[in-house]
Amino acid sequence: MAGKKTQEEPSEEKIITSEYSELMQKSYIDYAMSVIIARALPDVRDGLKPVQRRTLYDMEELGIHWNSPYRKSARIVGDTMGKYHPHGDSSIYDSLVVMAQDFKKTLPLVDGHGNFGTIEGDSAAAMRYTEARLQRVTEEAMLADLSRNVVDFGPNFDETEKEPLVLPCMIPNFLINGSEGIAVGMATSTPTHNPCEAIDAEIAVLENPDITTKELLRIMPGPDFPTGGIVINKQDLPEIYETGTGKIRLRGRVETEKGKNGHVNLVVTQIPYTMIGSGIAKFLQDVAALSENHLTNDIVDISNQSSKEGIRIVIELKRDADVENFENLLYKKTKLEDTFGVNMLAIHNGRPETMSLKAVLRANVDFSFEVTRRKYENLLAEEKKKREIQEGLIKAVNVIDLVIEILRGSKSRQQAKDCLVLGKTEGIRFKTKASMAMAAQLQFTEPQAEAILNMRLYKLIGLELDALVKEHEETVANIYNYEEILEKKSVMTQVIKKQLLSFKEAYKKPRKTKITDAEAAVFVEKEPEEMDVVFVMDRFGYAKTLDVSTYERNKEAAEEANRYLVPCKNTGRICLFTDLGNMYTVKVSDLPMAKLRDKGKPIDNVSAYDSSKETIVCAASQSELNLYRFLFVMAQGNVKMTDGGEFDVTRRAILATNLEEGDRVVSVLPVTGQNQLVLATEGGYLLKIDLSEVSMQKRNARGIAGIRLTKGDAVETAWIFMKSEAPTVTFHEERIDLGSLRTAKRGTRGSRHGKD
Repeated sequence: MAGKKTQEEPSEEKIITSEYSELMQKSYIDYAMSVIIARALPDVRDGLKPVQRRTLYDMEELGIHWNSPYRKSARIVGDTMGKYHPHGDSSIYDSLVVMAQDFKKTLPLVDGHGNFGTIEGDSAAAMRYTEARLQRVTEEAMLADLSRNVVDFGPNFDETEKEPLVLPCMIPNFLINGSEGIAVGMATSTPTHNPCEAIDAEIAVLENPDITTKELLRIMPGPDFPTGGIVINKQDLPEIYETGTGKIRLRGRVETEKGKNGHVNLVVTQIPYTMIGSGIAKFLQDVAALSENHLTNDIVDISNQSSKEGIRIVIELKRDADVENFENLLYKKTKLEDTFGVNMLAIHNGRPETMSLKAVLRANVDFSFEVTRRKYENLLAEEKKKREIQEGLIKAVNVIDLVIEILRGSKSRQQAKDCLVLGKTEGIRFKTKASMAMAAQLQFTEPQAEAILNMRLYKLIGLELDALVKEHEETVANIYNYEEILEKKSVMTQVIKKQLLSFKEAYKKPRKTKITDAEAAVFVEKEPEEMDVVFVMDRFGYAKTLDVSTYERNKEAAEEANRYLVPCKNTGRICLFTDLGNMYTVKVSDLPMAKLRDKGKPIDNVSAYDSSKETIVCAASQSELNLYRFLFVMAQGNVKMTDGGEFDVTRRAILATNLEEGDRVVSVLPVTGQNQLVLATEGGYLLKIDLSEVSMQKRNARGIAGIRLTKGDAVETAWIFMKSEAPTVTFHEERIDLGSLRTAKRGTRGSRHGKD
């Protein structure tokens, strides 16, 4: 029919218009919150990130208990990924490894078997090689009572399994094992603490909710790192624990021993927590660099003698070494003294929050009350159910003959049950009417009737009956105790305290980290004896210094092999001018004192100069800058004169001259009395002018016209000399006496020379 819409006709499309920026903002916020809540940050109640929680729960589900055989890590990782954490196997295995490393965790939660990495940065073996099981503390303090509905469960990622939203942790694991994680726009970094002290601090908050941070720090004075070390800013800890943020200054522990041949050995026995991993190798490199950079001459040898027994890094010093001064040098110039940034950020009440020490302990106490309440509510319900059944069995034993008569006379189980519960006697054969009358008065509950029907004959033995009565008495006593715990907060407090004290006794560990206030390390650098040296650098950019006598003996060879040779002091600096108009300074002491044939050190490594971007055109001693004026010659024909004093700076890099766009510096020539200048171009033009025509300008000036160039031409080089001492040079394969050139005005083209 015309004009009528049929079912086959498609419906009109519905287009939803949305602001792009709003949609992106909402999507990014959703993503950020997902990362923050579901992946990166720990929950303050159990101190675990989701991947850690899921791994431990999966191990519990698999039955990999502390007293059972180890299971392959790959089995654990695969099961966790398939059931609870679909974000890749590497994150799961990494978390498993970290939870097993006693140098990262004060109380490892996983018992690893095999290669689980080392404190020196060696990674763990592949998951197919290693094995693991739960630690006893994990089962007793973090996974116990999961079956008693003490925490909430939620669906897994595909809603085929249930997983705990938090583990029923009864110790302050967030403080004991610390935590590190990076989320979107925020990060957490909580130091580890001593288990005994952390538990004592929680007990203190349990008994006195109004306790102050200062009082808590008398119980738990500060961090206790698995690597030991020394916290040297004790005075800052109250503020750090009050705000949840701050910086802890850490030092390694150093001892002194007698070495061979009268030498002194400085032995590092504990390292800062921040040095775990590749930091130890970096420390050894930094110590070696102290000698290479001439900061000390006291080091004889360095050896890393660390083993399973602990850290032992031995630095052998000379006999006359100032040990205290050298130790301070290590604190100043290496990671033997470092900072640990504290940011006690955790998920609290479903959102990220930076928490103080007291707030963390308060949250743990509240969670302990919740877990304990739910535990004893569950136990109470179980005991009441048990009491009901016990009372029914005792009552049934007292009328056992009647019960047997009902069972023998019934035609079905349901008929017997109805008689026991409702007193229905229809259809049941009784021996006497009195029995029927008594049966009609029975009022067992359904659970009691089921228990009676399932009762075995041996329960009729006298001893068994006595045991049943005794068990009933115990059940009644348990019900009374549980009701008292649930009704009186003071009683529940004592239950929690008793449990915490049992954990403290079972898992106590001695403190490893010393807490103190120490003065800043002061290193008195020995002033080197000033001496004359020669800075030399070859065309490949390798630089070194030669003592003057070595240079004088090998002058010709040195000049032939090197591009720059600059007499200087070993305490001074070298100034390097580049074609991009920059000047870089290099400490002469940063360069190795070498032999003539030694390679030296790349100039890039000791300065801000980058050989891949620019080229050095002049090198000069900074101590003699005030004796010179410097002539700058640019490729586009500009020239300028600048007083050498303007380059007497301590900065590593400055702008030596401004340049026109596309221009570069061809030459930087120190002027010490010369009065003639010859500019030479790539096109073969030479222009000789009086140097007096080049005016003095500041560093930031671009210069004035020196030579007028033809199109496409550029200045190639320049010479300065005394009028009476004009040299003969080779230019474009032609020998030219510069004194024979006609002197012209600045800014002219000059005359053409050389072969085409």
